[in-house]
Amino acid sequence: MKIHNIHIIAIGGAAMHNIALDLHAQGHHVTGSDDEIYEPSLGRLKKAGIAPDVLGWFPEKVTTNLDLVILGMHAKADNPELLKAQELGIKVYSYPEFVYHHSKDKKRVVIAGSHGKTTTTAMILHVLNKKGLDFDYLVGAQLDGFDRMVRLSDAPLIIIEGDEYLSSPIDRVPKIHHYKPDIAVITGIAWDHINVFPTFDNYKEQFAIFCQHIVDQNGNLFYYAHDGVLSDIVERVANLNADTYDALPIDADKNVIYGGQGYKINTIGHHNLQNMNAALNVCVALGITAHDFFVAIEDFKGANARLQKITEKSGQMIYLDFAHAPSKVKATTTSFKDWFEEKPLLAVLELHTFSSLNKEFIVQYKGSLNAADQAIVFFNEHTLKMKNMPDLEEEFLTQAFGHPNFSVYTNEQALHHYLTTIKDHHILLMTSGNFNKMSLDF
Repeated sequence: MKIHNIHIIAIGGAAMHNIALDLHAQGHHVTGSDDEIYEPSLGRLKKAGIAPDVLGWFPEKVTTNLDLVILGMHAKADNPELLKAQELGIKVYSYPEFVYHHSKDKKRVVIAGSHGKTTTTAMILHVLNKKGLDFDYLVGAQLDGFDRMVRLSDAPLIIIEGDEYLSSPIDRVPKIHHYKPDIAVITGIAWDHINVFPTFDNYKEQFAIFCQHIVDQNGNLFYYAHDGVLSDIVERVANLNADTYDALPIDADKNVIYGGQGYKINTIGHHNLQNMNAALNVCVALGITAHDFFVAIEDFKGANARLQKITEKSGQMIYLDFAHAPSKVKATTTSFKDWFEEKPLLAVLELHTFSSLNKEFIVQYKGSLNAADQAIVFFNEHTLKMKNMPDLEEEFLTQAFGHPNFSVYTNEQALHHYLTTIKDHHILLMTSGNFNKMSLDF
């Protein structure tokens, strides 16, 4: 393997610091910069000896000795290190562009969609790992059995969680447009990222382009059968090799039934039975038998913060999920309530992303929490100010969500105190943030 000198601008991001750690572990010389790095990224970079000594942007770090620069989305187009790299004529990659460059001679599996892609990807990785296959990967959460969220080696296969958000400040196309899959999944489509896709039609078009790339690669697509929006997109793409999948059936004991045989699983939620079937289709396409898949998946416990059990005591379940977009919130809440129907459910949602804090978009959440017996919405007023967004009034949120037993919290200490008093409900926490670092010990 040829050793490269690589500089990473915005090294502190979830994907970016994992890429840095993996490239360093592969033997490359890695440097990086960022103006803010939070835990656990900072500690992991320090342990590897590649954390920046001082936070900030330092164009003197960018020299002709570099073979390439990888640019993260957190940086801006006028970043001084980026400008220096451009001035020196150094190749600048967005990280999805770099991942494709690294994997262009591999078989590429890409899991895309508005929801469920991390869990689906994690299921595939879990099975491949247990079967002892050699593969690279890029996934959006930390997984049991994997040191990092990224591996970029000489393996002949790569499994990629395909995010539809923009690639970098100078590579303003969705990440999924870079990957050109041989095998692909689209889990479903629901409008998200309104700051870069201002209309639903614009958002849907990104998946149509992704499908065309599958055609160009002569690849195969598996997609969820009961998503009308997704079906319409797929049917409009000429010459696309596509097959549908549904949720896997279960028996009264919540064992999966396949081929007339029952298989135990540790995964909860009916939407995860859809994700599991998507993962099954991919693994079978990669040469793994269905029986071997279900034997391997039995001890899969989920990706970090994807319907992750926080605690179980005295018959009360407390789970944490990454759900934040309306479709994700509705699917997770409904699925959780169906799975644990014996006890009332308190659903707690943090509004954290630009879209979820936008008044024009919040109306999309109408009915998303209705499966819960009680609903709470939390947001951090400081986050609103940092994003330069107008205040959110409790009356507006109550009307927007339309839940009959609804309340709003803006103070994490008050919310934590209230949740410690809840003993007769299961609690489902949903956020892409951290409830302003609220303790999850209830």
